[in-house]
Amino acid sequence: MNVRDALEADADALAAIADSPTDVMRNLVHDRTVRVAEDGTHDPHADVSSSQYSGSNPEDLLGFISFDAKADTVHVTQLDGTADACERLLAEPVRFADSESMAVEILVSPSDSTILEAADALGFERAGRGPRFDGSRTVRFRLEP
Repeated sequence: MNVRDALEADADALAAIADSPTDVMRNLVHDRTVRVAEDGTHDPHADVSSSQYSGSNPEDLLGFISFDAKADTVHVTQLDGTADACERLLAEPVRFADSESMAVEILVSPSDSTILEAADALGFERAGRGPRFDGSRTVRFRLEP
């Protein structure tokens, strides 16, 4: 599995994973730090060709994460994908936060076992209730520096 920065050309593939409109995902790539996990059969050190920037295939992407940093906390704004990809991707803001002595927070639906397991594997601790989104509860998880 390779993890890389998301490109605008990934918007269609991200939209398919997140079940979200492509233009929303394109804006996400511009507004946040977004990383994608892709099938490990791709060589990340191969010469870059123009076809890499014309779009990505949703079947090649295993997941994505978006996050931003404010004050002393890195906030994960979206995470989706396979179980392995979610754990690997969640490690990205953790590494960044560790180097900056910042905490990391993520809001998780109590029914999302994939993200709950990834957060648990990386040492996140339950930090209370999170806000409701579209009427659904969330739980706040936090990892202190």
